Amino acid sequence: MSIAQKADPASDSPFLDGSPQMRGIRTVIENIGDTDVTVLIRGESGVGKDLVARALHAASSRRRGPFIKVNCAAIPQELLESELFGHEKGAFTGAHRRKPGQFEYANKGTIFLDEIAELPLSLQAKLLHVLQDFRFSRVGGHEQLDIDMRVIAATNRNLEEAMASGEFRADLYYRLNVVEIRVPPLRERREEIPELAARFLARFNAQYGRQKQLTPETLARLTGHTWLGNVRELENVMRRLVVLADEEQAIEALVARDRNGHREHCSAPRFTVAEGGLREIGRRGAREAECTVLREVLERVSWNRAEAARILKVSYKTLLTKVSECGLTPPPRR
Repeated sequence: MSIAQKADPASDSPFLDGSPQMRGIRTVIENIGDTDVTVLIRGESGVGKDLVARALHAASSRRRGPFIKVNCAAIPQELLESELFGHEKGAFTGAHRRKPGQFEYANKGTIFLDEIAELPLSLQAKLLHVLQDFRFSRVGGHEQLDIDMRVIAATNRNLEEAMASGEFRADLYYRLNVVEIRVPPLRERREEIPELAARFLARFNAQYGRQKQLTPETLARLTGHTWLGNVRELENVMRRLVVLADEEQAIEALVARDRNGHREHCSAPRFTVAEGGLREIGRRGAREAECTVLREVLERVSWNRAEAARILKVSYKTLLTKVSECGLTPPPRR
């Protein structure tokens, strides 16, 4: 069951100051903070969509009201309608009393609908009417309830593809997507990794009563990793680093195969301090990571350089330059 929580803008400030991309998101939040426009937050799993939603609430005039989070993918579909809209006594077997829904709890505040793409089509239609009129009735009831709330939604799925396949309503998409915020993956904002790692390290040191520190070599490996799990993966790695005695054991998962059998590259070599200062180690780690990502994309598209340039959002000429700098060569033709 989701509960109301007040967002603290100060707690989100470091998260939104770490890179030009995140500072751009902060600017958008500041621009729309005093409005009630519906916001759609998009990005891969683990990038921090929840924190962006909380920052939006904290920047709004509703900051003193409730912040209600509903994970649409975590609640069984047969219970989701009752969870969102509530139900009346006797509405179905087991409904022994009236139960308010999350929309009622969010009154005068913000409701955050995470994983919105997992909402069944039947509930998508009902949600659309709520967004149009800000009125609804509980399951099994006839009384129309008026609500005053802001709606924020988030997804890691491609909603355009979901609309094309009939899995997501186009009218709901346009109603939700008044303002869109895209949170980039961690591999596109690597400059945040040292600060994020330091924050996680301090938190877990305090939580577990440890005094672990990051070596330059470990920081280089963290900076060079592709972070398919984004900030959440980094957080888990830092927790392991604090609780495990062997630092190498703590980060060996960075070079393990993921669930699909694809190798996750920790491409930064183990530099020593004698080879350069911390800044140089970070730069070299980032260069190695760039080559790793470039190699992965080229292999994925069978060395179609034009397609790789499109995916990586660089010019064809830039891609060829990077391929040369990284010393990459296509596999021999059979």
